[in-house]
Amino acid sequence: MKKIVTVFCVFFSLVLNAQLTDIARVEYSFIPKGNSDDQYTRVRALINYPIELKEDTYFVIGTDYNRIYLNLNDNYPFNRSFLETITVIDLNLAYTYKMNEKWRVAYSIAPRLASTLNEKITNKDFFINGGVFFIKDRTKATDVEKPYRLILGLTYNTTTGIPFPLPLVSYYRELNKKWSYTVGIPRMNLKYNINEKNNLQSFLGLDGYFAHLQRPTSVNGNQVDNISLSVIVAGLGYEYQFAKHLVWYAYSGATLRMNNVLRNENRENVFTLDNVNTFYLRTGIKFKI
Repeated sequence: MKKIVTVFCVFFSLVLNAQLTDIARVEYSFIPKGNSDDQYTRVRALINYPIELKEDTYFVIGTDYNRIYLNLNDNYPFNRSFLETITVIDLNLAYTYKMNEKWRVAYSIAPRLASTLNEKITNKDFFINGGVFFIKDRTKATDVEKPYRLILGLTYNTTTGIPFPLPLVSYYRELNKKWSYTVGIPRMNLKYNINEKNNLQSFLGLDGYFAHLQRPTSVNGNQVDNISLSVIVAGLGYEYQFAKHLVWYAYSGATLRMNNVLRNENRENVFTLDNVNTFYLRTGIKFKI
């Protein structure tokens, strides 16, 4: 079990948008637009499975499905029918092995379909993400007073529009049996374990998406080909453990930065759908190690 935990910690550090050690998850997110009837909702499901190739060497395969509903009810200078729903599907693949007693290396690749799916799928609907990571996991070590996990890596994501790898650093530390914290990107938190079944946490994190519009349209004389949402969110979270591996969770707070934008083929801003900070809610059930 300790080996499997390590492998999932590696894998989910690669995909970045999932909590460490989650095997499966069903989730709902909600962000209303301030002073408007518009709202953003997302339904998400993910599942992952490790395959042991030999001792301490694993291939991990997983998929992450997102269905996004924009619910644009305000008056806009364009036809909103092409923007009703967005689908984002990732195929997450990772290979990992131990370099030595302290460090593990992992390689990941994640082909992504991100599109409105109004028409036939083309190469513009596909993106590629990936990275290389080095993990020092001392969370189960008996000779460490305050268990920790350090992840260092380089990630490449075609949806960012930046044509070179970006650094990643994530550090988790247990202060004692009650308190722990994580610093890094895309999420930071401070967690308090009330007891074996309940915990509270404060969090700061990133969320969003980038997708291709299969029905390009003209907005104020400019063609739009893509849509992106980027938010920085902060708030409080609560988790309740129904059983040893089954957890219900809810995170609520506010957006500190909101940017929902229609973009052209060069990913330049053409029309801003929303940039007003507002309420944020994310809740679901997860099965974890």
